[in-house]
Parts: sequence; C-alpha cells; structure tokens
Amino acid sequence: MKRRTILAGASLAAAATWLPGLRPGHAATAAVAPQALFFDADAPVLGNPQGDVQIAEFFDYQCSWCKRTHAETMQVVEQDGGVRLVKKDWPVFGPASVFAAQAVLGSARLGHYRRAMDTLMAQSGALTSESILSSLATAGLDIEALRGVVNAESDRIGNLLTRNWHQAEAFAFIGTPSFVIGRTAYPGVLDREALKRAIDRARG
Repeated sequence: MKRRTILAGASLAAAATWLPGLRPGHAATAAVAPQALFFDADAPVLGNPQGDVQIAEFFDYQCSWCKRTHAETMQVVEQDGGVRLVKKDWPVFGPASVFAAQAVLGSARLGHYRRAMDTLMAQSGALTSESILSSLATAGLDIEALRGVVNAESDRIGNLLTRNWHQAEAFAFIGTPSFVIGRTAYPGVLDREALKRAIDRARG
C-alpha cells in the first residue's frame, strides 16, 4: 500500500515483517515483535523512556477522537510516571494527515516534537498544508528549518510511516485511535479510566 507524501515526496511502500510475540487482544491475531513496535529508533518517545509499561498509540492528526483524548492520555502518562509512550503516526485520513505526520516528525529533529504535536492536536477542523504550517509557525517553529529537515530525511520519515502502517495492519486495526499496551491490543478509544486499567493490567 502506498500513500503519497506532501512535504518530502517519499512514498510509503515496504514489505511488512510479521512476527509472533504479543498476546492477541480483540481483533489482533498477529503482531510485529515488541522490539520493533515499541523501540523503533526513528520514533520519538514520550513519557518515561525507562518506563516499565510500554504503550504504542496509533493515531491521525485529523482523527477527532485522537484530538479529544490527547490531553487526557498525556495526563495519565505523566501522572503515572512509569509509562513509555510511542505515538505511531498512522495517517489514514489522506494527504493532509501525511503532511502533518511528516511535519511533526521533522520537528522532533529540531527538538520540538511535543510542542508541534500538541499544536496540531489542538487545531480544530480539517487540516491543510497551509493551516499546518501556519499553526506551527505561530507555535514558534522555524518553518524553513523544518522544510530542510523533512526533505533531508524524507526516506527515514517515509520508512517510519510505512512500518507504522504495516504494524497497524498486522493488528487488524480498523481506525484511530488504537493502542497496544504491554502485550495486549486495544482497537478504539480508551478514556482516562480505561487507559489506567489497561496500564495496571500490563504492569500486573
């Protein structure tokens, strides 16, 4: 499967690597190895990098539920203190979502991943390339520096998005948000209490 990128021009096409290892949860029947899912060297990490509970959240910057629960998810992670969170860009809502993912992943290389992510998650309505860049500029990011980073690292970013896409397919996720917490997959929204229960279950 291919998705056309906007900011960098790389295509999202690669062979999936499906390996056993995670316990099926709901629709998930096969999955990539935990090392690949939770410890991709190209994926920025939030929460506690040394945390004892691993979370991978598959999301899209145009997903209304992802936006609605983002702040709550971050609060749970920060209050727990022992969670390592990897946000898995899964741009299922088209070219603007791919553009947003590229922009925020590029921002990570400039040291502004969380600021860029929070900015776009707080933006209401459908995204466009113009609105994304305008919002990031208002948040204080250097857009020309960002363009340079994303274009220079188009292959790295494109390959990361490809791996994320195939991981979501491996779990048979059908939409965003979807989570893998510890060794269990959770397709769909998790509110504050459900997320806490899932973390406790992974830890227990």
